[in-house]
Amino acid sequence: MSDNDGKKTLGLRGGPRSGNVKQSFSHGRTKNVVVETKRKRVVVPKPGASQSGSGGSASAAVAAAGSKRPAGISDAEMERRLKALQAAKAREGEEAAQREAEEKARAEERERMRAEKEAKEREQREAEERARQKAEEEERKAREAAAAAKQAEAAPAEPAVSRQPAGGAKPSAQAAPRKVEREREERGRRKGDDSERRSGKLTLNQALGGEGGRQKSMAAMKRKQERARQKAMGGNQPREKVVRDVQLPEAITVAELANRMAERVGDVVKALMQNGIMATQNQTIDADTAELIIEEFGHRVTRVSDADVEDVIKEVEDAPEDLKSRPPVITIMGHVDHGKTSLLDAIRETNVTSGEAGGITQHIGAYQVTTKDGAVLTFLDTPGHAAFTSMRSRGAQVTDIVVLVVAADDAVMPQTVEAINHAKAAKVPMIVAINKIDKPSANPTKVRTDLLQHEVVVEQMSGDVQDVEVSAHTGQGLPELLEAIALQAEILELKANPDRAAQGAVIEAQLDVGRGPVATVLIQTGTLRQGDIFVVGEQYGKVRALINDKGERVKEAGPSVPVEVLGLNGTPEAGDVLNVTETEAQAREIAEYRANVAKEKRAALGAATTLEQLMKKAKDDENVSELPVLVKADVQGSAEAIVQALEKVGNDEVRVRVLHSGVGAITETDVGLAEASGCPVIGFNVRANASARNTANQKGVEIRYYSVIYDLVDDVKAAASGLLSAEIKETFIGYAEIKEVFKVSNVGKVAGCLVTEGVARRSAGVRLLRDNVVIHEGTLKTLKRFKDEVPEVQSGQECGMAFENYDDIRQGDVIEIFERQEVERTLE
Repeated sequence: MSDNDGKKTLGLRGGPRSGNVKQSFSHGRTKNVVVETKRKRVVVPKPGASQSGSGGSASAAVAAAGSKRPAGISDAEMERRLKALQAAKAREGEEAAQREAEEKARAEERERMRAEKEAKEREQREAEERARQKAEEEERKAREAAAAAKQAEAAPAEPAVSRQPAGGAKPSAQAAPRKVEREREERGRRKGDDSERRSGKLTLNQALGGEGGRQKSMAAMKRKQERARQKAMGGNQPREKVVRDVQLPEAITVAELANRMAERVGDVVKALMQNGIMATQNQTIDADTAELIIEEFGHRVTRVSDADVEDVIKEVEDAPEDLKSRPPVITIMGHVDHGKTSLLDAIRETNVTSGEAGGITQHIGAYQVTTKDGAVLTFLDTPGHAAFTSMRSRGAQVTDIVVLVVAADDAVMPQTVEAINHAKAAKVPMIVAINKIDKPSANPTKVRTDLLQHEVVVEQMSGDVQDVEVSAHTGQGLPELLEAIALQAEILELKANPDRAAQGAVIEAQLDVGRGPVATVLIQTGTLRQGDIFVVGEQYGKVRALINDKGERVKEAGPSVPVEVLGLNGTPEAGDVLNVTETEAQAREIAEYRANVAKEKRAALGAATTLEQLMKKAKDDENVSELPVLVKADVQGSAEAIVQALEKVGNDEVRVRVLHSGVGAITETDVGLAEASGCPVIGFNVRANASARNTANQKGVEIRYYSVIYDLVDDVKAAASGLLSAEIKETFIGYAEIKEVFKVSNVGKVAGCLVTEGVARRSAGVRLLRDNVVIHEGTLKTLKRFKDEVPEVQSGQECGMAFENYDDIRQGDVIEIFERQEVERTLE
């Protein structure tokens, strides 16, 4: 294979006895296929190529070569391998052509982009050159004009200068400055080109507008026009400082302070920094610091607090001519087995048509009745007294008259006594309705006698409390009861102003599935209309609908009218006061403030309802002179003995007041009464049921249990003693005489003393006596014996003393040393 020197061969391997097939290449072109066997070498021409003396195909050549060998590659295998080789070479050629085309396209694209970039840069330089030439031309003209003007001014003084000849050395003198000027312009142009080349990437503004840099905004253009207009009108006139009244809360952010002053935030931050306060616009500063900043900017300060948000709903005294008569509000109370429900049903059946009575009382708990005389009465149903206690605890005096129902065959029961205490606490008149008078065992005289024990004296017992004998089943006495209610209402002269913003109290509230939060409100004054915005307790809303006691939708509700209000954002509590506001923002702000106050109160473990908390509260409040308690005992005799013992506790400054005493277990109603009055519950040989314990834990009411009456009296006496102010007792402990006065650096004047009597203590109080006159009273700053600080110095020893914040001491003064003790006062 000497003829294949410098050629590349590709071997194809066959079976174990097959020969070698080699393909020769010359400069990337296939010439011949060489088939080598063990015996003979055959050169096969390339398929499709023309060769002299060989007109057959590659298969024929392979067949001819294979026919001469005993074993080796078959003709079909040889032909298949040749075809695969040819296909590979064809793909390689196509890929090479494709790569060459792509490379050529990329080169053309790079050339095009370079040409475009150069064209843009050339255009930009030409534009800059034109602008520069234009500026230079204008500058040259300006200089020529200035020179001409100057020459014209100097012409009369120097006529010879203006008539100098054009020839001679003058042109060369004029040409020199022009040459220097051209060189300077050329250097500036080259410098501009260099800076332009160093400017970096081509920006969108430079490409589109042909000029670099930012464009002026519309606001900048308007400001420029405004300045030009003011300049044309006579110059910029300084604007007058606007002094504002800035409302300042207890804490405010810097940004909000700047907004209220209508000043820039940066100026406010700068003023704070000048005052030594490093604060950002989102940080909060106190009211004193903010007041300094406001005064520095020349504004007026108006201090406000969080509680001022409720000023918009403060009660306003109505003029007498605006008041009009309103229906009375009557609450029927009494023991559950004394026929209270039957009496309510009888009143409805007597005065309300059958179509108006279905389920109204259970639905809203309040309704109106019209008597035969045409008088309108509003009845309030408060089963269990829960709503009534809640109202009284919040000061919502919605009840005008209380009707106390007592069964004639059962006399006065514990629940009846509790109802009497409720009525007395609310300070409302009472009417006693002796029910079940139709029963054979009825004894109304015993009822009247039992009421005397609870300070309820009826008219038949020469008292001022009306009593009516009625029967809910037969209807006996119902007209007289309604007449007594009307008479009592007439005596009270109940009036209200309907032409003002509405105010009312929530009787009950619930969360209805279809209607959302629904509150039953009894309007006390004003008129509530559909669409009014209101706040009630910690909730607020807008009246979407008003539903009266008959289940009908109404547009408005006047005084003493109970209605259901829809449109609240949450469910209020019973007894919350409803107030109408002008805007929703006011209502929302008041509700959020009340919610925050309630949250802080809950965080502080609620109101002072424990004995210890009540003692502290009583010390802080000078008006507190009574210690209210609620007593429950196992038998009536023990309850009477406890009440009598507690009434004896106290003196001229403090006394114990028993709000309610009864027999039996402590109930949920007792806990509600204690929570409303802010007093503890005392149980003597009784316990609280499960519901009462849960309610007490939720409301923070303390329940104390006792089995010995003396322990009970001692604890209550100790709590009442806490209402008394502590007694300060002063004890004299010694005298010291000043022998010499020394001045010590960093300390001041130090008195060299001799303890003449008693003992001198470091922690004791001292008085400085000069000629037996007290000139100073305070404490010691230091007490030393030799060089050591000592706690005390005995009589007959010398020591050094220095007063706290006082230096006017002289030789011969006497120091009186004493101790003070707070002695708690106790009730005897």
